[in-house]
Amino acid sequence: MIKVSLIERVLERGLFASRWLMAPFYVGLVLALIVLLVVFVHDIIDEIPALATLDEAKVILWVLTLIDLSLAANLIVMVIFAGYENFVSKMDVAGHPDRPAWMGTIDFSAMKLKLMASIVAISAIQLLKVFMSIESYTHENIIFLVVIHITFVVSGVLLALMDYIADKAGEHQH
Repeated sequence: MIKVSLIERVLERGLFASRWLMAPFYVGLVLALIVLLVVFVHDIIDEIPALATLDEAKVILWVLTLIDLSLAANLIVMVIFAGYENFVSKMDVAGHPDRPAWMGTIDFSAMKLKLMASIVAISAIQLLKVFMSIESYTHENIIFLVVIHITFVVSGVLLALMDYIADKAGEHQH
């Protein structure tokens, strides 16, 4: 009996320690964040000299590109913080004045919904960019992009609905 208990304890500690295998994924996402920053700065450096000669539509497209990159970066930060705290370890930054208010409060379900909302927003910006230069796209391409966007929206609504149903079912069980 003691031998089984010891084996079980060692196995459980090993399984619990395996959560640290997720840490390199979050470090990889930090590297992706750096890449997005490089692209963001590159876009700014490339466009600033030409701003005086750009027409309104091109300026709007440029700004939408910057917003798109910013939303993607926000998404990465959210996944890094929430994922690390939910799956690896709590971050010891509770007393830091810049600690985001949402940190430590986003569970996996909320992270899924925020992730999906960000994807929908990014998709909407991409679609808006297409509409700003609609003459550059074929009818089929536009339909394809709209269908993809609608798929993201419907997926987000279904995820939210599933979470709502699961929450209600959990309330009835308690």
